Amino acid sequence: MEKATFGAGCFWCVEAVFQNLAGVSRVVSGYAGGHVQNPTYQQVCNGTTGHAEVAQITYDPEVISYRELLEVFWKTHDPTTLNRQGNDIGTQYRSVIYYHDQHQMKEAQKMRKLLEENQVWLHPIVTAIEPLTEFYPAEDYHQNYFEENAQQPYCQFVVRPKLEKFQEIFRDKLKH
Repeated sequence: MEKATFGAGCFWCVEAVFQNLAGVSRVVSGYAGGHVQNPTYQQVCNGTTGHAEVAQITYDPEVISYRELLEVFWKTHDPTTLNRQGNDIGTQYRSVIYYHDQHQMKEAQKMRKLLEENQVWLHPIVTAIEPLTEFYPAEDYHQNYFEENAQQPYCQFVVRPKLEKFQEIFRDKLKH
């Protein structure tokens, strides 16, 4: 098993998307990229710790490749908005790929360059590609959030539409 760590806005959305992929055994919502040890959700939301909300994905590379995970990452958020996804605004919602090794770094850089060359988006990509130094799991109530809170307004109006779009685009990569 291998791990990938992505920040693409609110971790509830990222978690809900990646949990549905065949080959993914676990997704943990958490925090990365900051300067405070063991940050809390409240601290991260205040924007003073430097952390991004991220999802750490444990996957089987025999079933789904890192490149395929990157495809999902790029297509399920807007990598052209700095420190923002929809109405979620702040550095904690930045678009970022935290790589675990040189292979992941090269794959992320190669795909970003390809997307830029093909001008997939009207605006420049602002996604950071950085080494993962520390990952802190978020509090328990953030784990499996959509699955356990699907009727919450945020889940209905933000997470569900993103998940439905993802399921349509990546139908062939879903768990059965």
